Amino acid sequence: MSKRKAIGVDLGGTNLRVALISEEGEILQKIKEPSSGDIMSSLKAAVERLISDDVVGIGIGVAGIIDRENQGVITSPNLPSISGKSFRELGFKLPLVVENDASAAAFGERWMGTGKDFKNFVLMTLGTGIGGGIVYKGELLGVAAEVGHMSIVDNGEKCPCGNYGCLELYAAARAMVGTVTKALEGGADSMLRECCKGNIYKITPEDIYEAAFEGDNLAREVLKDAGKYLGVGIANLINIMSPEAVILTGGLIGAWDIYVEEAIREASRRTFKGLFEGVKIVPSSLGDDAGILGAAALVLHEKNPAV
Repeated sequence: MSKRKAIGVDLGGTNLRVALISEEGEILQKIKEPSSGDIMSSLKAAVERLISDDVVGIGIGVAGIIDRENQGVITSPNLPSISGKSFRELGFKLPLVVENDASAAAFGERWMGTGKDFKNFVLMTLGTGIGGGIVYKGELLGVAAEVGHMSIVDNGEKCPCGNYGCLELYAAARAMVGTVTKALEGGADSMLRECCKGNIYKITPEDIYEAAFEGDNLAREVLKDAGKYLGVGIANLINIMSPEAVILTGGLIGAWDIYVEEAIREASRRTFKGLFEGVKIVPSSLGDDAGILGAAALVLHEKNPAV
């Protein structure tokens, strides 16, 4: 077994994940903590815990628009505290590669996951927000792929990114929780009212899934509505990219039977028939590990993982 290792970092809107990864794709050590407070200091401390003599570099996948040349972030709507910052400031002595977190996850899927079976696919991360990564002819496209910020509602809500009617405002976890909270404030009847000791402002997406699976009408309606919006986004991607697959990852795929199935139905209604019949909509096989694996692969495989 090769002794070459890399540190992969996945910095998302909710969690910071840092891992030591071998050249064969084995996760040797992993750290996970909330992405809150002084994020840059937390990231540096976590990386330093994993650095050893056989680490050849650090790959960082981060939510936002990336400045690859300066190894930083131009803007990050879900992590505003790191907007405009460069990871060079952390003073690491090792080679450093920075990529969008969802693009890194797509790279990880191509290397070690479901993406091994496809040369052309779009990956969508479904969590606090919605991100995207695109692999074409087996290679990661170095484009923004901010699929969560495509406009799907004319004159819709204003997004922190500055746009209006963005997909993630209607289909991501934050949107679901906001819709449930607003409904409960308005007096809606739901078992979710008893959740979190009656504090409706602490309801999580997991609470919504559980209530939906128990037959709660509000929870099911919120998941289905979010799924329909997701389906619009998926249909747009299929009609534009004609991929072999759309790979879905992130915490929200735990509600596949309601949320994603509704998205697939909606996408089928909005996509050219020939294109929809040629695409597979499938879950990631790597889950939360896709981002850290992809970030490490950016270092271990200079252009693309071995295929």
